[in-house]
Amino acid sequence: MTRVLVVDDQFLIRAGLVGLLRAAPGIEVVGEAADGAEAIEQAAATRPDVVLMDIRMPGISGITATERILAGADGADGGAPPRILVLTTFDLDEYVYAALRAGASGFLLKDAGPERLLAAVAAVAGGDTLFAPSVTRRLIEAFAPRPEPAAALEPPTDLGVLTAREVEVLRLIAKGLSNPEIADQLFISEATVKTHLNRTMSKLDLGSRAQAVVLAYESGLVTPGRPGPRGG
Repeated sequence: MTRVLVVDDQFLIRAGLVGLLRAAPGIEVVGEAADGAEAIEQAAATRPDVVLMDIRMPGISGITATERILAGADGADGGAPPRILVLTTFDLDEYVYAALRAGASGFLLKDAGPERLLAAVAAVAGGDTLFAPSVTRRLIEAFAPRPEPAAALEPPTDLGVLTAREVEVLRLIAKGLSNPEIADQLFISEATVKTHLNRTMSKLDLGSRAQAVVLAYESGLVTPGRPGPRGG
């Protein structure tokens, strides 16, 4: 069972999410919260696998709540911290980028359909990141613009601890490709992709796949606005 905590300050939205999740097989709603402070308390008390986190809330925001939940869960009882899936009204919400840097595993638009919501919960619970390539580029273009790197094919100096293959896997992750797609493009197994990704995140002290995406853009490994390999 995937244990889910639902956080949203709007009662009707929260109730709708809870009802949908409770009706889905394999999901258990372990709590609800109407603001960031309550979300932090509920996360500590219920130890969910996934937190559906609203961003704009009175008092403690979803960003701050995300940071505190992940910091508080780090190493607690030896268990893994919850995966944070932020909820937002607009795909260019200025707070989404900050939420990803805080350690969120991705974000979902509030107008997403039931199937997409359930797929998103399953994806982040399984360790993946809900991050469309086009949205990735638009977020970075809007909130982290940078000039074209002088040597686009060379890995940035702060990524020098990575092997050439790890750099390439990181580049493709930032372009929005899934593990199977990366494996297909590089002619390696999906298990090997996961190994490269795990080593990359360990070397760079990253807590989530989303943070790896952000770092790839911030470091200049991937240039904002440049089309990804899928053209999305």
